[in-house]
Amino acid sequence: MQPLHARYPFTTAAREAVEAAAVDLGEVVATDEAVVERALERVQSAITNRTVGKPHRQTRVELLSYPVARVLVSLVDQHVCTRKYAAAEAETAYDRFVEEFESTTELKSTRGSQIELRDLLAEFDLGSVVDERGDGYWIEVGAYLEMAADQRGDEWRLVNRTLADGRVAITQAELHVLLKQAIRHRIEDGLPFDVPDAIGQELQAEAEQIREVLSELDLTREIDTVVPELFPPCMKALLDQVQKGEHLEHHSRFAIATFLVGIGMTTDEIVELFQVNPGFGEEATRYQVNHIRGDTSPTEYSTPACSTMQSYGDCVNKDDLCETIAHPMAYYEKKIDDSEEDELTDWRETDADETDEADA
Repeated sequence: MQPLHARYPFTTAAREAVEAAAVDLGEVVATDEAVVERALERVQSAITNRTVGKPHRQTRVELLSYPVARVLVSLVDQHVCTRKYAAAEAETAYDRFVEEFESTTELKSTRGSQIELRDLLAEFDLGSVVDERGDGYWIEVGAYLEMAADQRGDEWRLVNRTLADGRVAITQAELHVLLKQAIRHRIEDGLPFDVPDAIGQELQAEAEQIREVLSELDLTREIDTVVPELFPPCMKALLDQVQKGEHLEHHSRFAIATFLVGIGMTTDEIVELFQVNPGFGEEATRYQVNHIRGDTSPTEYSTPACSTMQSYGDCVNKDDLCETIAHPMAYYEKKIDDSEEDELTDWRETDADETDEADA
């Protein structure tokens, strides 16, 4: 096990090093307290500080803490935890490889612990996809579209890029950002996974500590931002039907109402939305929404999961993100989380502005 493997534990070489050492993960979590503590730190720090914490001085502990951290994330099995963890691991790797790429002096003592650009490109099968030309790079358009899909900002749109011979011009800094996204996708795509019972039982206390951190930070909060363009496709379709005054089945009305309650809309705002719907009755609608909210019932109802939406025929227009998401709220939370705060325009603020202009 080399320092390089511990610094970049998501690589194929790191995984092969663990396999070659014939590491028994069950034995590790049962007997190696240092590894478990470092794994717990990775996840907790990812949630609270968007980093995986200070690396352990022992290479073996640092490297093995990575697969154990992934086990912990899988045991917690909360979308927000998975997303925060993957983002923190990718951000940490990004900080490391950028520093190493920009280093002008390679000291003997650091050889074997630093990665080179060609190695990282090869890790993601990009060696033949990316060309260096002058002070920049050119990447095949297909790979660019896939890797830049998560990037926000008009500068990432293909129409605003220089395109020649099926390749897109990018700067060195932009290539680094795309590599960070490739790392995040690799880490996130494999999570969560099924954890053997024996390993899960050994890590129950640590998993519970992570759940407590999530609870204390309220990361699974009710979202108080209404941005319809970021709604999951199913909710966009239902909202469109509502606004067009089309008839909705009971299960469809329930789904969109619980979703709107979940993202922070008030009962008055939801009632106003439904006024254009056939058979609208304000008193009945208000009662139903308050019932969902838990104001007139002992239960606060949640938005149906994607599987339920599918069974009722309300799952429509699925996109790529839908394939990795199991709940409409998780879809919306990810969209909100991936957006820059100053780019988000709350629908209610826009509506209020238009009302003020009309009154003026």
